[in-house]
Amino acid sequence: MELLFITYFNDNNFISSNFAFQYFAMNHVYLDNAATTPIREEVIQVMTHVMKHHYGNASSSHSFGRSSKALIEKSRKTIAGYLNVSAGEILFTSGGTEADNLVLRSAVRDLKVTHIITSKIEHHAILHTAQQLQKEYNISISFVNIDKNGTIDYAHLEKLLATEEKTLVSLMHVNNEIGNILDMKRVANLCKAHKALFHSDTVQSVGHFPLNLQEIPIDFLAASAHKFHGPKGVGFVFIRKNSGLKPLIFGGEQERGFRAGTESVHNIVGIEEALKLAYNNLESERSYVQGLKQYFMNRLQQEISGISFNGCSGDLAKSTYTLVNVCLPVSAEKSAMLLFQLDLKGIACSKGSACQSGSTQSSHVLAEILSADDLKKPSIRFSFSIYNSKEEIDYVVDVLKSLIQS
Repeated sequence: MELLFITYFNDNNFISSNFAFQYFAMNHVYLDNAATTPIREEVIQVMTHVMKHHYGNASSSHSFGRSSKALIEKSRKTIAGYLNVSAGEILFTSGGTEADNLVLRSAVRDLKVTHIITSKIEHHAILHTAQQLQKEYNISISFVNIDKNGTIDYAHLEKLLATEEKTLVSLMHVNNEIGNILDMKRVANLCKAHKALFHSDTVQSVGHFPLNLQEIPIDFLAASAHKFHGPKGVGFVFIRKNSGLKPLIFGGEQERGFRAGTESVHNIVGIEEALKLAYNNLESERSYVQGLKQYFMNRLQQEISGISFNGCSGDLAKSTYTLVNVCLPVSAEKSAMLLFQLDLKGIACSKGSACQSGSTQSSHVLAEILSADDLKKPSIRFSFSIYNSKEEIDYVVDVLKSLIQS
């Protein structure tokens, strides 16, 4: 532990402060990778090179513009290759939220979808967009049943699909709070059999799980670079050929007319490099991160009695290897300050989606699956990456144990 004394300048006068706080320089642990991941050094290098040497507007006809355009199309082709789709089916966006909005809004506005089937544990990029579309277009929204672990009831989904309404199903592949994995192929086949469209928010799975979209008859898919060690502010949407979707942003003819605006070439190259590294190293990195998750769960169960794991996050066969959602045996009085105390100890984690961090409400996902008593206890999402270590896990478990027992 170090004591860091704060000094600062005010109106060009040096002011000494007698305020000191604990600074854990040797124990800064980042376990919030489901919110965002650190960018790989290789990605930074590629992006820096592009910013320095390929600064032309990709819509310009001169050599500088053609150079930038070539990089964009190379990135598009590379990404399409990893998903086994054609390059023309990949469109770059600012991230997953824009991609989700594009699909849902255009499906209702242009494809005349009047019925959206989703679940109450989706990301708010889906739920809030669907609710807004209901206000604007008077569409109907159906919520598929989930069990106590947050698993989709596929039989109920099939019943909901038995309708004459033009229907879009939107269900995420990997839940961002409890890590449950959807059987995408099963859902896609159900939708195809009932002539419904299928969209999936795959923000937590692209770059972490292989996806062959020739084998999965999905119509639309959203992804975001910063979830797999790429830059923030760029993602992509997969739109199946001849889907009929139309743009939300108008202006120029960029992205085949789907998304007007000058392309962010360095970010697009960054997402390509990040995805390439993620999939080229998928098996070894998955094994390593899964080992960290298992080690973390084992140590928690050994050191803290009464601990439990929310959703399917404690089951390696049914959840992503990248996160675990932990319900801690702590009183309501202690739970209010737990995240703050962890932060003071240099530990970064979260109570749920980072997009809701400013909200005073509890997780809408956990509210659907936990009992009233368990909702009063603190539930914390810990999410891992290749940049974490067992030494960090040991430190986090020791801190949690001390906070609970104090």
